[in-house]
Amino acid sequence: MSLTRRQVGLAAVAAVPLALAAPGAVQAARRMRRLYIAGDSTAAQKYADAAPETGWGMALPFFLRKHLAVANHAVNGRSSKSFVDEGRLDVILGEIRPGDFLLIQFAHNDEKVTDPARYTEPWSTYQEYLRLYVDGAWARGARPVLVTPVERRRFDAGGVALPSHGEYPAAMRALAAEEGVALLDVQALSLALWQELGVEGTKAYFNWTESEQDNTHFNPPGAIAVARLVARELVRARVLAPRDVVRLDDDIPTSWITWPEADDAQAD
Repeated sequence: MSLTRRQVGLAAVAAVPLALAAPGAVQAARRMRRLYIAGDSTAAQKYADAAPETGWGMALPFFLRKHLAVANHAVNGRSSKSFVDEGRLDVILGEIRPGDFLLIQFAHNDEKVTDPARYTEPWSTYQEYLRLYVDGAWARGARPVLVTPVERRRFDAGGVALPSHGEYPAAMRALAAEEGVALLDVQALSLALWQELGVEGTKAYFNWTESEQDNTHFNPPGAIAVARLVARELVRARVLAPRDVVRLDDDIPTSWITWPEADDAQAD
């Protein structure tokens, strides 16, 4: 899909960090700006029946000033394709407003070759579906932000953290460069963090319990750590200004994470 001049202009306006805007525009933006998350279970809101499993989107608000809100639409088990096919992108595009942001993180379920409802091929259908999010945000005056998928906990026999997403991160990086979209490289940063923490240390960040050894989903410390990476990347990529974030170097109490009861509409 090619960009229209209108889309390019809207992207340029949305790309200005809050700190660089005129004072009146800053006040207006603070009243309206939201960070929407389109993604899978690694980012999603979790409920009481899933505790202590925690999506990084639950922890992201801890790193943002009060004039920025998080609208977390990430859902367990979705790929870039199934999220669109189920009408979930349409819901976001019906709500999102000029000056908002759309964070887009998919790949975990796009990789499921045996599931035609979710599978996408990295260099064709994956990029094609991601463009729907990008173009949809731009068309509404919002800023799309591509987020490479957070890494799973995988190590070889020598204790080296292994990438698990194949060509999907590279395909997203290429799309971001081609379309001029901000990229948060959470895949590379999380892989480096898991390497730093090591085989045993990473267990304290994933959903390891007495009954489960989950190397994909996070517990509160893991979700907080990944949300911190996302917040830092938002500043590095100049999506947000330094004045828009808080606590980047502070300890965040895990007690800040809560799991509400799910109603019928949320139990998905």
